[in-house]
Amino acid sequence: MRPLYAAGGIIAVGLAALGAFLPIMPTVPFLLVAVFCFARSNPAWEQRILDHPYWGPQVKDWQERRAIARPAKLAAITAMSAGVVFTWATLGHPWYLISIAILVVAGSWIATRNE
Repeated sequence: MRPLYAAGGIIAVGLAALGAFLPIMPTVPFLLVAVFCFARSNPAWEQRILDHPYWGPQVKDWQERRAIARPAKLAAITAMSAGVVFTWATLGHPWYLISIAILVVAGSWIATRNE
């Protein structure tokens, strides 16, 4: 099972790296999956994520308190809003409605988490 967890962790880190640059794709949820996988396959890689100066504190906040810091909430909701505008500008109606639905559902969930 260790190789499967390691592969899952590597894939999750790759998706998190994409999420760091794409407005609709999240980063920290993929890092949480990576930490979960690496805890079962490669604890050194898990620790590297937890020790990262930018992403580590966000992952630890979620693990310890199920909390999302206010700046991270604002960044996530702003990025999703940018995704709505981008979808509206490129695909138009009715496709941007899907982005709005994602913004409402995911944004509401993010906004109601502990800080």
